[in-house]
Amino acid sequence: MAIVIGLMLVLGLGGFLLLDRAAKKEPPVPPPLTGAARAYARNLKLTNVEMKAHESYLKQSVVEIQGNIQNVGDRMVKTVEINCIFYDAYGQVVLRERVPIVSPKIGAVAPEQIKRFRLPFDNIPEGWNQVMPQLVMAAIEFQ
Repeated sequence: MAIVIGLMLVLGLGGFLLLDRAAKKEPPVPPPLTGAARAYARNLKLTNVEMKAHESYLKQSVVEIQGNIQNVGDRMVKTVEINCIFYDAYGQVVLRERVPIVSPKIGAVAPEQIKRFRLPFDNIPEGWNQVMPQLVMAAIEFQ
């Protein structure tokens, strides 16, 4: 009986260490903008961008960034991801989150089309300076 209990403890500890190691592993860094995407980024305009805060049903503070993306270029855009960079009062980054504003689930943005986006955040650290985050194009895929 003692051997079985000892074996179970060793297996449990080994499983825990394996899962702990996997959880601490850094996620892979997404690729940067390609040359074509970098050149096309000037054709994607973010307009009417505003930030609102409200309390969720779970009594959490939720910050929403809403706005429009307009494609003034001549290519159909299937995916657009942006990095939302939140700062503290000293200008230090407190949160950097990459989020899609155009995706296949939402639908592509055709040339000369305007599409609405909404980005909810409920994980912004307390030290955030309460200012609109910096929005930087992170990925563009064409159809």
